[in-house]
Amino acid sequence: LVLFSTLILISSVLLCLMIFGWLDINLVTDIVKQALSDQVTSNVLLGLSVVFILLAIKCIFFDSSSKEKNDAKNSILLENSDGKLLITRDTLENLVDGVVKGFSGAEDVTSKVEVDQESNVRVFVNLEVKENVVIKELSANLQTKIKQVIKKTSDLEVKEVNIKIKDVKPMDNIAQE
Repeated sequence: LVLFSTLILISSVLLCLMIFGWLDINLVTDIVKQALSDQVTSNVLLGLSVVFILLAIKCIFFDSSSKEKNDAKNSILLENSDGKLLITRDTLENLVDGVVKGFSGAEDVTSKVEVDQESNVRVFVNLEVKENVVIKELSANLQTKIKQVIKKTSDLEVKEVNIKIKDVKPMDNIAQE
């Protein structure tokens, strides 16, 4: 990319010099004709041209930093003296799902974890509960357990755990009898 930018800079400066009349166009034309008439020089120029074309296509269509930005956006980077640790949102969501599924009254769990620029973690849990469950007690226990597990496994502080009960499942008729 630096080489490509340098070439563009040089060609732009030469073009400006020719336009202002400070560089003779005939001199530049003679140098280019001489370079193209020599077989070795023309092959080198052709190779360089192909490389520059490929670099230009890469820079235009493939942003190399977008994957890194996406990874950083969807994860938390922890650093210490030994190195770096990248914990993805998916990892935290799977951890939350595992915690919630460990409670007997919770069913059909989906979770979402949001991480902001300051590595503040917010957890959103949607679930269905069984009919005989005390929702307030279950949600308080879930909030405490989710915060504890995330703190223990990743050393991250959870700012809030938001629970949404999307349905209450009735007990099976067989179980009621």
